Amino acid sequence: MADFIEPLSKLAEQFGRLSGIGRKTAMRLAFSVLDMSNDEAADFAQAILDAKTKIHLCPVCQNLTDKDICDICTDNSRDRSIICVVEDAKAVLALENVREFNGLYHVLGGVISPMNGVTPEKLRIKELLARCEDSSVKEIIIATNPTVEGEATAMYLSRLLKPIGIIVTRLAYGIPVGGDLEYADAVTLYRALEGRRDV
Repeated sequence: MADFIEPLSKLAEQFGRLSGIGRKTAMRLAFSVLDMSNDEAADFAQAILDAKTKIHLCPVCQNLTDKDICDICTDNSRDRSIICVVEDAKAVLALENVREFNGLYHVLGGVISPMNGVTPEKLRIKELLARCEDSSVKEIIIATNPTVEGEATAMYLSRLLKPIGIIVTRLAYGIPVGGDLEYADAVTLYRALEGRRDV
């Protein structure tokens, strides 16, 4: 039935373009919009437009912000000697939710992936190197995901940064809390051993 109602079908099609949204979920979301009042639907549409027009990249860290410079970069209580390099803004949000890291961030905008046409030049690496010219930067924590592309990006950045004299570290990855060793793959076990620490 919904396929024959063109506006509903088009709305579901737009929801289906979102990452992680399948056909059934897209249709449920489209019906949810129909259940909204006109004012609620207008607010929903305006929120989408505001997000697209008001959010931009912070010129310092390349994270998303609606201000000239993001709140993290302007927070004078943060440790400016440490920069945590992440793939995207979602990673910044995840790390901030832990409330343990008090340094600054740098968002690469992806990872090196020749198969997908992503070369180092397409990432925000030159902006990171420019920030590292500041003598107050002492350590770079590379927090890319533990994928083949994430590891390749970490190695590439390490080769660029170590000659500058900056300490380069990598997030330790390993066995999750509550996980069983017998179910862990070889790479996970290797990283868990590599990231071991004193107790």
